[in-house]
Formats: sequence, C-alpha cells, structure tokens
Amino acid sequence: MTTTIWHNPRCSKSRQTLALLEDRGISVAVRLYLDDAPSITDVTEVINQLGIGPWELLRRGEKIFKELRLNKDTADATLIEAMSANPILIERPIVIHRGRAVLGRPPENVIALLE
Repeated sequence: MTTTIWHNPRCSKSRQTLALLEDRGISVAVRLYLDDAPSITDVTEVINQLGIGPWELLRRGEKIFKELRLNKDTADATLIEAMSANPILIERPIVIHRGRAVLGRPPENVIALLE
C-alpha cells in the first residue's frame, strides 16, 4: 500500500512531515500538487478521506482566495473547483495512507494514520 504526500517543498510543515515519514522508514510517493494539480475528483476524495468539509481544507490567507471572493457561504462544489484550479488554496501537507488521509499540521498528526 502506497503512502502519498501532497507536498510543497517550500512549506516547512510539509518538509517536516515528509522527513517524519522517511525517518520512520515509510516509502512515500511525493505529489508536488502545485505542479501536478489534483482533479476535482482528487480533491473531493481527499476531503472525504479527511472527514472534513471543503471550507476546512482552504488556505484562506492566499491572495487568490480573496480574488475569487470565496466565503463560508460559497457552495462546496465551487470551493472544490477553486482548489482544483488553484491548488495553492489547498492546505498542506496531506498524507494519504490505506484509504484515509490526515493533514500534517502538526507533522505528528500523521503518526496515528500509520498505526
């Protein structure tokens, strides 16, 4: 079973999470999601695996968030489309393992996913 991380190497939490996985001997498939943007289906699946709503996965401090005029009342489908089209809006890092996912904020969150 492959463990995947949606990774942004410029993000310290993402780097720390990847290092934690590697230090534990976990073979990790690294998806540079800013370059390899997830599809609407990918984003929807990860949201379901995380057990959260699209709003909770949004990086609301990003410039594009304001430009798109997204808010808490925006339809879930619209939020998911925005994250797929603008992956910078997706909170990071996301680790996917055995059909479940967790946000690596803090990086130690991934430990429970692996047990």
